[in-house]
Amino acid sequence: MYSSVDTLWVLLGAVLVFFMQAGFAMVETGFTRAKNAGNIIMKNLMDFCLGSAVFWILGFGLMFGVGAEGQTNPFVGFVDFFVQREYGSSFPTPAFLIFQTVFCATAATIVSGAMAERTKFISYCLYSVVISALVYPISGHWIWGGGWLSSLGFHDFAGSTAVHMVGGVAAFWGAKRIGVRIGKYDENGKARAIPGHSLTLGALGVFILWFCWFGFNGGSTVSLTGDDTIVSAASIFVTTNLAAAFAAIATMLYTWIRYKKPDVSMTLNGALAGLVGITAGCDAVTPMGAAAIGLICGVMVVISVEFFEKVARIDDPVGAISVHGICGALGTLLVGLFAQEGGLFYGGGFSLLGIQSLGVASVVLWVSVTMSLLFLLIEKTVGLRVSRAEEVAGLDLEEHGIISSYADFMPAVPSVLGSVSASAEQAIPVVHVPPQKTPSRQAPMTKIVIVSRQSKFNELKHALNEIGVMGLTVTQVMGCGMQKGNKEYYRGVPVSMTLLPKMQVETVVSKVPVRAVIEAAKKALYTGHIGDGKIFVYTVDNVIKVRTGEEGYDALQDEIISE
Repeated sequence: MYSSVDTLWVLLGAVLVFFMQAGFAMVETGFTRAKNAGNIIMKNLMDFCLGSAVFWILGFGLMFGVGAEGQTNPFVGFVDFFVQREYGSSFPTPAFLIFQTVFCATAATIVSGAMAERTKFISYCLYSVVISALVYPISGHWIWGGGWLSSLGFHDFAGSTAVHMVGGVAAFWGAKRIGVRIGKYDENGKARAIPGHSLTLGALGVFILWFCWFGFNGGSTVSLTGDDTIVSAASIFVTTNLAAAFAAIATMLYTWIRYKKPDVSMTLNGALAGLVGITAGCDAVTPMGAAAIGLICGVMVVISVEFFEKVARIDDPVGAISVHGICGALGTLLVGLFAQEGGLFYGGGFSLLGIQSLGVASVVLWVSVTMSLLFLLIEKTVGLRVSRAEEVAGLDLEEHGIISSYADFMPAVPSVLGSVSASAEQAIPVVHVPPQKTPSRQAPMTKIVIVSRQSKFNELKHALNEIGVMGLTVTQVMGCGMQKGNKEYYRGVPVSMTLLPKMQVETVVSKVPVRAVIEAAKKALYTGHIGDGKIFVYTVDNVIKVRTGEEGYDALQDEIISE
């Protein structure tokens, strides 16, 4: 007889863990460059879709499969193609299947960020199939499927090792095999910062993941009937939240001391590090223990990111190796210290800590052997990395034919002059006339280009309208001038150049004095800080108005057309 409460609890957990895919997609997209955003999203979509298929066909059986008479194997589950046997207890088998499927997809998607911006899409799909069908299920069987680690008393409640460390170790071998992104290191081997294009997306992803982690950890009770399980689930919510909060605080303070400014992207990673670290022991530690685990992981993630980037020279754009691999292992080991039952700090001796260490080491060895061989095989066959030209152009264009994931995402600037419609037959015939010097009786024609902060555009437009400049061409651009002063850091690495969003306003004047335009622009844009903008002045030989065929001074004169 199934329990409706337990079934709903497991399904709710599955839904929340499924939504973690959106969180990972946002974090990875935000921490990488815009030219690869579509590729990141496609990989996150496909590793879930491919993983769902192969885990149902093969992986679930290797992880949880039992023999015809209910017997188990300590190293690998019995093959059960398409999940034909019954595995439920207080909930039906399909509920258990979908719950475990989304956990498998979480492990698979971790690698996407570490290998971002340079991996062939077909190669990533092959990796996703193998880790979901074979690598994750076999080590998962050792821990959760009645395997040898489970029989020893290895404690990994919701997957610091089974899910996150597996993904983190795979990410390490993938990033190591594929190599660093173009321009990541200078000729002296010093790391260069390659900032992601949207911290806003990254933050959104972190909050989505934090929200979903309550289902990831809390749902792993797979029951919500009886006082014990109700109290356990509530306690897990508390320990999960505290670990993430204290980890983010620790990262913020540590980077503030180390870089003289609190690092935003690193602090976002810190929150995730705390979530990963508490996942193994969220049911076994006190709130105080959870806070301690969060503090340790929050500092460790910064040290780890710097080590892999500056010492090991492993290019991991999103910090997946450090967040999931290092903090997954660390969180599992800390269970041996902070667990209320068996933890060293609670009088349990070194027994649990030794078992936790053995479990971490064995899973690291298993994933390292299989994934290093897999990435080597892929590299030697279909190839692992895109060409240099493809990487420079961006994987959105080269792998998926997308010019930009943000097509038409430009601010609409209302026309000052309004608009009219006319048929093509009304167009003035085009006749080539050699440019003539502006007659002395007419004012010279001058093109003025103004580059300004986006926030100052409306003030600039109003100031130009006030002096009679009615025709503007406005473009959103990216650029930087000479940047002096304090160094800018991204994830602890100095940024050599930052392209900032600017507004470029162009106008050609003849009747309005050039000096009046310049003074109006300066008055509207001036703040006294670096980045106020620049004004460029050019001489114009000739102007032709398409609608009337007028040239020179006359082409610049017009009446405002009422709508």
